[in-house]
Amino acid sequence: MAYDRFLDELAHSGCSALGYRVTGPDPLPRLCVKHLHGPDRVVVAFPSPANAWVLLVGAHDDDPGRNLYDALYELAGVRPRLNERRTKPPCCSDGAPPVVDSDLVDDLVARARALAKSRRRP
Repeated sequence: MAYDRFLDELAHSGCSALGYRVTGPDPLPRLCVKHLHGPDRVVVAFPSPANAWVLLVGAHDDDPGRNLYDALYELAGVRPRLNERRTKPPCCSDGAPPVVDSDLVDDLVARARALAKSRRRP
C-alpha cells in the first residue's frame, strides 16, 4: 500500500520524503504534501525537525466535497487567493522542514479529527 510505504519513508527520511510546501497564506506554506498514488495526497506538519504529524490523507478531486485541498483550507481557516500563482517549493529547506508551532499543529489535528467525524456521519 502506498500510504504504508510513505510512512516508512517519512520515518527514515523526514521532510525529504515529502514533495512540496503548499502555496498560500500562513500557515499553508509551513505544510508539506506528497503525491501517493493517482489522485491521493498526504499533508504533513512538522512541530519540530524530528517530529511529523500526518494531518490529512485523501484525493485531489474535482468534487469540492471530497477534495483534499478544500479540506485543508477548511482546517487552516485560509484559502489561496484566486489570482495567486501556485508554486511548489520543496518541503525541505537546507535539509530541514518548515517547522510549525506545536500549538498550531495541535489545533490543526483537533480540527482534522472533528472534520473526519462530521464527514462520517450520515
